[in-house]
Amino acid sequence: MLKQEAGDGQRSLADPEFRADVLTGLSASPRAIPARWFYDRRGSELFEDITGLPEYYPTRTEVALLKSACGEVGRIVGEGRAVIEFGSGSSMKTPVLLESVQPSGYVPIDISGEFLRMSAAQIAGRFPGIPVHPVEANFMKPVPLPKAVAEAPKLGFFPGSTIGNMTPAAATDLLRAMRQSLGQGAMLLIGIDRVKDEGVLVPAYDDAAGVTAAFNLNLLERINRELDGTIDVAGFRHVARWNDDASRIEMHLEAVRDQRFDVDGRPFSIAAGETIHTENSHKYGPRGARVLLRTGGWTPVAEWTDEREWFSLILAEAQPTPMAP
Repeated sequence: MLKQEAGDGQRSLADPEFRADVLTGLSASPRAIPARWFYDRRGSELFEDITGLPEYYPTRTEVALLKSACGEVGRIVGEGRAVIEFGSGSSMKTPVLLESVQPSGYVPIDISGEFLRMSAAQIAGRFPGIPVHPVEANFMKPVPLPKAVAEAPKLGFFPGSTIGNMTPAAATDLLRAMRQSLGQGAMLLIGIDRVKDEGVLVPAYDDAAGVTAAFNLNLLERINRELDGTIDVAGFRHVARWNDDASRIEMHLEAVRDQRFDVDGRPFSIAAGETIHTENSHKYGPRGARVLLRTGGWTPVAEWTDEREWFSLILAEAQPTPMAP
């Protein structure tokens, strides 16, 4: 995918999957666009800003948990595994893990190639003794890994509770794809956000400074830029709400007035009050998280949580599939 450099004024060539998802999503009822398309360069930068907000508890809670748990993680997984990070982003949490497991290599996988290469270079500079092999790919599907790590035992790393952005069915498919990518005998360290009070959850996705709103609205800016869209971005507002039945925070873009616009030469209209569903963030109880992992082909072997039990880290293994009774 050829991406636009900041400020160059040139329209990039759109990823055909992005085009297909946007056109399909805007035509659907209800309308929805997959959250993975948030992460162009600007979206990735905004998300990094979100992680430092006072309302956004997941990042600081998980980082503290990693610092306290990674020594034990290292003892369990042993030395010499290749660390494969799915959706690596800025790789902010990665150094804590790399310092504890003494890996044979590090493979960050991300859909945002420019951001991926930048963060991979930073990790390589900080850990000159660890070979770094960035892979630009959609990790929702099985990803062929570099030959340099093909024969090494592997430790998958999936922090940030990103698993919560998928429906349970999609999360199960992703876990199975990860197992296929990493192979039997691999291990996976995954962060999973827990169910908690709505008064904590909603502000984490609708901060007072409006950074999350800008992150959500940037999706429309990207559509305009990459798909010749004519969407009036000011005609939409960010909405975050808790769906208790589905145990998830939902993010939407709500039209504040009737609109007509084009995307990739196709006309669309949206009525005031109608929304485009852009993200889910499912929250799991302890049992639900373990069942999800087992359904996806991973057997939990250790778990850690913070004092408030707001967040959990689970270490799981791709064990042989037992015969069913």
